[in-house]
Amino acid sequence: MSLTESELLAKVPTQLYIAGQWVDGHGAQNIDVEDPSTGKILATIANANETDGLLALTAASETQDSWAKTPPRERAEILRRTFELVKARSEEFAMLISLEMGKPLAEARGEVTYGNEFLRWFSEEAVRITGRYGSSPEGTGRMLVTQRPVGPAFAITPWNFPLAMATRKIGPAIAAGCTMVVKPAELTPLTTLLLVKTLEEAGLPAGVVNVITTSTSAATSAPIISDPRLRKITFTGSTSVGVRLLEQSAKQVLRTSMELGGNAPFLVFEDADIDAAVEGAMLAKLRNIGQACTAANRFIVHESLADEFANKMAAKMEAMPLGRGVDPETKIGPVINEKARQNLTRLVETTVSEGGKIVTGGSSRSGEGYFFEPTVLADVKPGSTILNEEIFGPIAPIVRFKDEDEAIRLANDTEYGLVSYAYTQDLKRGLRLIERLDTGMTGLNTGLVSNAAAPFGGVKQSGLGREGGLEGIHEYLETKYVMIPDPSL
Repeated sequence: MSLTESELLAKVPTQLYIAGQWVDGHGAQNIDVEDPSTGKILATIANANETDGLLALTAASETQDSWAKTPPRERAEILRRTFELVKARSEEFAMLISLEMGKPLAEARGEVTYGNEFLRWFSEEAVRITGRYGSSPEGTGRMLVTQRPVGPAFAITPWNFPLAMATRKIGPAIAAGCTMVVKPAELTPLTTLLLVKTLEEAGLPAGVVNVITTSTSAATSAPIISDPRLRKITFTGSTSVGVRLLEQSAKQVLRTSMELGGNAPFLVFEDADIDAAVEGAMLAKLRNIGQACTAANRFIVHESLADEFANKMAAKMEAMPLGRGVDPETKIGPVINEKARQNLTRLVETTVSEGGKIVTGGSSRSGEGYFFEPTVLADVKPGSTILNEEIFGPIAPIVRFKDEDEAIRLANDTEYGLVSYAYTQDLKRGLRLIERLDTGMTGLNTGLVSNAAAPFGGVKQSGLGREGGLEGIHEYLETKYVMIPDPSL
């Protein structure tokens, strides 16, 4: 039997989780978590301050040695049990994501499947941490190389994928033998709290994962980052915040993983299957209501196809009903808050003033909630403001190009380099694009690239390090080399 919204919310913890205990925070005022589709309060939760942050780090630090010594198989089994529990409760997690973040329920189910896969993937990787042993080239000794946990980590997760971004960090940390302090986003903390409750149920020892929710992120995080007991920070969010965290991390020479902003180009060449390209564009643009670092931001379309592409994309957008994410008919939910909606209005107005034209959408919806119409903007001029900002909403600006070199130049004309998309039926061109597009990931004839088994991350100001894949667990491991004299001498 499915739960009602109120029954589900009653199951979600509202306190901090420190050293295996649910405790109140020392913050001056509790945090109200809002439903972006209505503006109404879903839950009121504890608010951590600097004291709570350091208590959480103390718990992680005191547990680190024992957790590092825990056999990999045991760590793996805890992750696997958590995976099974989340799978069994997938509808509860999907509804909770939809309530606090706003995305349609079908998309929320997709996030649960995707996010849960990190728990399964890293349960399998935990037992595959290896080293090597061999003779030195000179024959003077034996070289032993081992991998060991980095140590206590601080994970800061964003509001747009409250389950997937938590599991993408917690999964490899647990697998590698690292303890953690997790700070979920103030706007969407409930999913992470329910996840940690599930980890607890799966047998995760006290102190391995500690969760602090706070309205004073910078002030609460600063003492944690400056504490010598901390050995790693992992962050997903804006580049501007990531840069500040890197500056703070430098003082302690912390290991860092930074998954930052994006400005993804979506290239459509003259030989592309235009219907397939439009379908891919809808996936790449409207996943998470456009509020994703991987969202296609700039549609760079060959001049021979630009008008047809714009009209077909507009027709599909017009057929997508707006509404509460938990309503089955909804295809487009709200953006996260009023500030986000106002920013989208600004971008549309600025683009029009700079010569672009509205094909469809372009306006906020009146009434409760933070809704913005899916929007297509045509004839956007190179250098327009919207092409240089991360949109984070359902707006698709289209730029024309004449040839491959121009398309690549326009695609690479950004400080970001997370992901790119390209549609072409020319295999040789596809291979050239893989080599020439300056991004950490590329979707070739697909609008969906994220996979737990693949390394996720970018170049330039889109970040450092990789999450997921074979590479993901190594973000939480350090390499140790030992020289042993030749035993025959």
